Amino acid sequence: MAPATIRRAPYKDFLQPALQRRFSTTAIILAVISYIEAVFLANWDSYFWSWFPVGPTGLRAFFLFFCGLAIIILRIAQYHVGLRTSNSPFQTFTQNALKPQTAEAIFSYVVSGWLFSQVYLWSVSSHANLDWITYYSGDRARLNEKPLFLTTHFVIYGVLRALLHLFRDTDRLVLGTVRHQTSTSTHQTSGSANQIRRFADNMPALIINSITESLVATLLSLVVYALFVRHTAWRIALLVFRPFYNLPKTNMVPLSMPYSLWLIVRCIFASILISFLWVAGNAAFSLFLVSEPIKNGKPLTSESKDANGSLLNGLKSKKMPIRTFAMWELAFIARDFDSRRKAIYEDIDRKDGPMWSQIYGICLETVKSIETRIDNYGKPPAPTAAPTTADQAEGHKRVSQPLKEDPILISTPQSKTLRSQMERAVSRAATDPSQSSRLSPVAKKAVADARGKLAAVQKELSSPENNGSPLQMGVHRLLQSPLGWPFRQEFRQRFAAAVLGTPQGEAGLYVNAIYALSQLAVHSLTEDKFGNVQRDVASIIRSLTSVARKLEAFKSAFSIHWTDLSRDRSCPEVDAIVEALQAGLTDLITNFGPYSRDLRLSQTDMRLAKEAAGAGAAGREEKATEMQQIR
Repeated sequence: MAPATIRRAPYKDFLQPALQRRFSTTAIILAVISYIEAVFLANWDSYFWSWFPVGPTGLRAFFLFFCGLAIIILRIAQYHVGLRTSNSPFQTFTQNALKPQTAEAIFSYVVSGWLFSQVYLWSVSSHANLDWITYYSGDRARLNEKPLFLTTHFVIYGVLRALLHLFRDTDRLVLGTVRHQTSTSTHQTSGSANQIRRFADNMPALIINSITESLVATLLSLVVYALFVRHTAWRIALLVFRPFYNLPKTNMVPLSMPYSLWLIVRCIFASILISFLWVAGNAAFSLFLVSEPIKNGKPLTSESKDANGSLLNGLKSKKMPIRTFAMWELAFIARDFDSRRKAIYEDIDRKDGPMWSQIYGICLETVKSIETRIDNYGKPPAPTAAPTTADQAEGHKRVSQPLKEDPILISTPQSKTLRSQMERAVSRAATDPSQSSRLSPVAKKAVADARGKLAAVQKELSSPENNGSPLQMGVHRLLQSPLGWPFRQEFRQRFAAAVLGTPQGEAGLYVNAIYALSQLAVHSLTEDKFGNVQRDVASIIRSLTSVARKLEAFKSAFSIHWTDLSRDRSCPEVDAIVEALQAGLTDLITNFGPYSRDLRLSQTDMRLAKEAAGAGAAGREEKATEMQQIR
């Protein structure tokens, strides 16, 4: 009887429960903040019922918790890993403005802000004059504009907060990387207790951020409500309350504005509460969900019956978050867990090849993708091969005469006017796109002229010989202003987009892949009893050397755009990859240098590897020497 096959659990079966546990921690923090704010909003007419959770305070805390939960649900739906890569902020805006995620973010924050406004209006006392309906004389009901302004203020604040959420790319999860341990601390130092401590340390900054945003949002609401929203909001409120109250038939807004010092103070106070709920919820989510892929001191996949298979499933995943978490876990295994490393070396009977061979191929392909993007940078995409006329004729042989495309009713020959020629060109383009119209030469000439004029303007703006020209000075003055910031193509953005790819790129994926590959190779000297790894060491050294040299050369030759006023050539994301390449090559050269001949590494290979490993340090020393000479 054949042995039962072991089911290889997908990597997400271990990642999702871990993320759910981290989400529960975020929800608990959010619930605590909601309860504290509910106590702040209590009337304190009764000391007991002002804090007792089973009562008005508990109900208020429930709705406040839902205000924060709406944002957490948004984060769960839209979280991603990787930096948004584009050439300029304006290009980032054009790529993301019309996506459904933008509407979802605005909707979530607006609903959260509106619900909070209703909870606040319900919580304040009647002496605050924030009832929707008031009675000034007799029994005649009047609509009170003060709660209308307060509600509109929180809707406007919700829109503002959603735009800040999208602008700051709050949905991004910044995953960590694995480096050499510099102390006796282990991976357990980044547990939940340490993260709660980090969250508590960030509390003063979160409070200051909430106060600042609340002041700006209140000032913005005062202006927007008076100039753009007041009439529309007044009509909508009358439409809602007229079926229930005997309100005046007229839709005219009151002559006086509803603003008062006490109302503005209430708006600021309430805005601080909802802002802190939003900011703290986002900070907790971003902090706890990026915990290391470790559970009870072991990798996430340790509980799987086929731990290597589950890890391999994550490394091969097409989803960036799963693949990045799996690569992060592999880097931890390469550094801290000798039993899992040995399991990788000894797993040689897999269907698609030995475990090490598959990991080697995945990591090397990840690293070499950088080299591929560098080689293809600036090149037009390869055109798709269109089917030839002969192929079409063979595939579709006519059995009858082709249909005539001439008009059915022709009375007299038509004169060849411009209108008739345009109609015929449009009809030909619609029926047979392969034929070129008679207007194409004119259009091509117009496009060529436009390109020539644009190239001349760009040359005038970017040429150092025209530094004093009025056009260049005016454009530079515009770029220095806040209005010109979206159009600046800074070196960091352009270089990261070229190296990491678009529309998103995660540098940690490459750093962990380089570290895992180099450390697995180094530890194989004492743990790989079959000697499978040594056959690939030469290829690893050559590949890392090639990528490191190409990255350095590409950065040196990468030009600075004329709109980049700072002219800063630093790019932390790519610099982290270069440092990982140098560290990996240093470890490989140190451990495998004595065996270079046995590994079939020539002296040239070793020399180039040493140069690539020491390029960064040499560059820093040379820069320090230049600075000392200048001083």
